[in-house]
Amino acid sequence: MLALSARGILPKVDYAIFADTGWEPQAVYDHLDRLEREIAIPAGIPILRVSAGNIRKDALDPNHRFASMPLYILNLDGRPGMIRRQCTGEYKIKPIKKAVRDLLGYPYPASIPRNVFVEQWVGISTDEFHRAKDSDVKYMRNRHPLIDIGWSRADCERYLTSLGLADTPKSSCLGCPFHGNAQWRNIRDTSPGEWADVVAFDAAIRQGNARANATGNRLLGEAFLHRSRVPLDQAPIDHVTAAEWAALQQLGEGEADAEELEQGVADGCSPWACRGEVEPVQSDFGLTS
Repeated sequence: MLALSARGILPKVDYAIFADTGWEPQAVYDHLDRLEREIAIPAGIPILRVSAGNIRKDALDPNHRFASMPLYILNLDGRPGMIRRQCTGEYKIKPIKKAVRDLLGYPYPASIPRNVFVEQWVGISTDEFHRAKDSDVKYMRNRHPLIDIGWSRADCERYLTSLGLADTPKSSCLGCPFHGNAQWRNIRDTSPGEWADVVAFDAAIRQGNARANATGNRLLGEAFLHRSRVPLDQAPIDHVTAAEWAALQQLGEGEADAEELEQGVADGCSPWACRGEVEPVQSDFGLTS
């Protein structure tokens, strides 16, 4: 959408906003720098980088209130579960709303007049039209330009390729539990340092919420980043199912992951369209503050 706006295919936007969780792959930050340098600045479109903190650091800090990640849980009785996802709202939506209020000149808790609002573009394509939703606040009115012009994900990929941006990485936390096996393999095989980072984090969260532990809460289960509920460096991320092989045959290697076909989940995290938004089985883990 930024490129379409910068080139006049879509109207020129006033700002682009990137909500930084503090734990994106380095490739995402490098790509953002390139977008700013080659597309946004020449078009006179400021990119605002907003943040509510570093999600990895906050998760391991017993003195910090932490918005829980959707970790996979193995309860003491052996039942599987999953912690409710709060991280998107805390680390993406909240800082964007704060930035919008500031731009409008009505920082929280100021009341915003009914006739004062922004039009917010959300990059949902026709493939995921069911994710297009209205905003939950009156001072932000959602619009979905890709749906308006009838563009699918394939159309977006073709356009990015024409701009030399075919290698656009998916934005999501390095240690997002919604990663499919293909994403975990990519981290392991292409970025040893980042792989070591997520393996260390996976081990660190095994015993639950740091703040709850510090206050003496009883441990009710074990937490994991991978859906197999085993340590990440032992998880079966090399497993490729028949569904994934079929997708690779049809679409070309690297464009699909079995989990995407089986669960309708694509790796990536958008503030208003988290692609891991599958209703979890709630856990009795209960160690979120």
